[in-house]
Amino acid sequence: MTRFLSLPNALVLAFLALFIAITPVAAQSVDINSTIITTLEAIGASASEAALEDGATEEEAALAAGSAISSTVADTFGDRDAKIFNTLLFLIGGFLVMWMAAGFTMLETGLVRKKNVSMQALKNIALYSIAGLMFWLVGYNVMYGGEAGGFIGTFAPYNFPEVGQDTAEAGYSTASDWFFQMAFVAATASIVSGAVAERVKLWAFLAFTVVLTGILYPITGMWQWGGGWLAEIGFSDFAGSTLVHSVGGWAALAGVIFIGAREGKYGANGSVTPMPGSSIPLATLGMFILWMGWFGFNGASQLAMGTIADVGDISRIFANTNLAAASGAITAMILVQLIYKKVDVTMVINGALAGLVSITAEPLAPSVLQTLFIGGVGGAIVVFTIPLLDKLKLDDVVGAIPVHLLAGIWGTMITPLSGSGTFATQAIGVVAIGAFTFVASSIVWLILKATIGIRVSKEDEALGLDKSEVGVEAYPEF
Repeated sequence: MTRFLSLPNALVLAFLALFIAITPVAAQSVDINSTIITTLEAIGASASEAALEDGATEEEAALAAGSAISSTVADTFGDRDAKIFNTLLFLIGGFLVMWMAAGFTMLETGLVRKKNVSMQALKNIALYSIAGLMFWLVGYNVMYGGEAGGFIGTFAPYNFPEVGQDTAEAGYSTASDWFFQMAFVAATASIVSGAVAERVKLWAFLAFTVVLTGILYPITGMWQWGGGWLAEIGFSDFAGSTLVHSVGGWAALAGVIFIGAREGKYGANGSVTPMPGSSIPLATLGMFILWMGWFGFNGASQLAMGTIADVGDISRIFANTNLAAASGAITAMILVQLIYKKVDVTMVINGALAGLVSITAEPLAPSVLQTLFIGGVGGAIVVFTIPLLDKLKLDDVVGAIPVHLLAGIWGTMITPLSGSGTFATQAIGVVAIGAFTFVASSIVWLILKATIGIRVSKEDEALGLDKSEVGVEAYPEF
């Protein structure tokens, strides 16, 4: 055995390793420190004895002991630091996605008429609260409690780890994962809220939200993110173009169909009556809040921040996310100018959001040019499909179906361009999730329609839901 260090240097190395091990936990009890010291001493002694049995000198045995201790410290506290940073990623991502609830609220309240603003604010407060409760009650275990290659998890509440404890084998705090995933669920429900605005009954919408957030979304989420059958065949959806946005879009489409259009929106001769929103500045603020929240949405979907490579990938995700949104906005702006000779701000707002939705399926792998292309097509989808919905008499108040459903499908189907999934597996995932969500949502809407009703009366709609459903006007002076 080659001798690299003298005995004194080996001993210094050993004591240094002990010091490194003890320092991070100095604030903890003496018993814990003693346990760490005893464990490291035992590891060093075992390595020393093994070296001596192999014929090493005492100096070489001491070196082996120091190396064993150093290696143990590096492995142990390296894993610890990775877990801390991974957990931090989930927590930061979670509260950024949670902040998107404010973005959806501002967007929707800006795009509905002033007589329905308070209703939209109330719906978003309620849906976020319901999403949190339902994802704890059943949703998380439906999504993550199943078997590999399966279709559904277990209907049971999520049990948080005991105070001061967590699973040793996990690379992050499991409660942080629950919080992060819960915020995604709320975003899905917000998509539906905007599409069916100005005519849906409050309690009917909230009842639908219970089913969507507790059962429908978790089931399709289990198919991929929970290790289910779509994951087994290679379907790819990095942060949820389909699993979050298209699911919300399909549920919204079903609601728009069964609730019907707003009174006076479409004429018998095919005319479309414009119904401008109450505040473009509020809608713009909502867009920017959503844009900011998307960095947590996509960035934290990396699911790890414990290595230099992970941090580099997260940085790339942030950059691609921003470029896709910018491309979607500018593309929409140019197309609207060319087609209508004026730039509709709401089209540009939705163009940016469609760019964000489009890149969500794969925000890491695409090159800059691919990212600009993906986001730009998302913006174009908005410009060309919003008028198409009006021709079909599908009254989507905020443009949720083009932004979330159609751009979500586009983003999911184009991921093979950058090497994620295949066109066949992506198509299978899009069709399966779409069919299940639309059919199941339709059943729920029809049950609600037959029981408690899903649409307010013509009189209440004309009066405005702020007065008829909420009792508080957002702008009583106007």
